Amino acid sequence: MSSIDREQVVHLGRLARLELSESEVTHYTEQLDQILGAIAAISEVAAEDIPPTSHPIPMTNVFRDDIPTPGLDRSVVAEGAPAWEDDRFLVPRILDEPA
Repeated sequence: MSSIDREQVVHLGRLARLELSESEVTHYTEQLDQILGAIAAISEVAAEDIPPTSHPIPMTNVFRDDIPTPGLDRSVVAEGAPAWEDDRFLVPRILDEPA
């Protein structure tokens, strides 16, 4: 079982540029020891014959084919626009910057 000692926690704190008090070092040593123990237990699972996967079930692409289709006719869009200029919507200026 993996274990971590106080000196390693102090070293990790120094690398992370953390000022750890003695109580924090004790607390983090206990927590990191439990985390490393859990990782060691997972590593003991007999899984040599199981290939690594990112998903437990097979994944397939659920998207449709990307087929280009005609868009809206500009004249139809222009008819529904409150203001239209140079084939674009005309909207009120909201910034004080020059055009």
